[in-house]
Amino acid sequence: MKITFLGTGTSQGVPVIACDCPVCSSIDYRDKRTRCSVFLEVGGKHLVIDTGPDFRTQILRERLNKLDAILFTHEHKDHTAGMDDIRPFNFIQKKDMPIYGTKRVLAQIKKEFAYVFEEIKYPGVPSVLPFEIKNEAFTVEGIEVLPIKVMHYRLPVFGFRIGDFTYITDAKTIDETELKKIKGTKILVLNALQLTHHISHFTLDEALKMVEKIQPEMAYFTHISHKLGTHQEIESKLPPNVRLAFDGLKIEIA
Repeated sequence: MKITFLGTGTSQGVPVIACDCPVCSSIDYRDKRTRCSVFLEVGGKHLVIDTGPDFRTQILRERLNKLDAILFTHEHKDHTAGMDDIRPFNFIQKKDMPIYGTKRVLAQIKKEFAYVFEEIKYPGVPSVLPFEIKNEAFTVEGIEVLPIKVMHYRLPVFGFRIGDFTYITDAKTIDETELKKIKGTKILVLNALQLTHHISHFTLDEALKMVEKIQPEMAYFTHISHKLGTHQEIESKLPPNVRLAFDGLKIEIA
């Protein structure tokens, strides 16, 4: 499995106008974080988890020319707003794009992108094939996906485990039943928003404690706000099996 981090940032805590903090003024490319999304190549298939507002920029940057399906973690705009930009894949692949989400997530997408779901479609709009998922294993293009239910304050959000890879974002708590699904994973991706308390996201310390509990071979932190600090500063303080992810980072699981 090949994993490419399309985006590792968040709308949370980002100023409308860039400030003079160390992250916003940094010239390190690893501090230039677009909204969260990840691209997976597995079993000959190409999957994306979430299509945030920066999705078009991300797929152009990575020169992605094939996409078989999209999985949505939840309905917040910083994870769904870029769905319109799947239309080139529709044109090139000449088929509907399968999208997977809970009943609540699909309902919100149908509301936000009503023109996509009209009975009489305007020419050139994106073409999707929605699949409702629940908190049980399902298959995407022949690939087994195991949802991991986490809580984003009071909002249920799905993480996903595919083989030895687990991707979780926008989590504040994970109960023991769901933690059992993650145990044994080799690569864990987890959100770590900032250093200080946040009502709906793991802080850096909370994310580190979760890594200690799960014990993956390697963990990568994502959904990072500018309040966390620069990549160089924070990563230098992390244990050997934990890294900050950055936009464009590529990793592989044998």
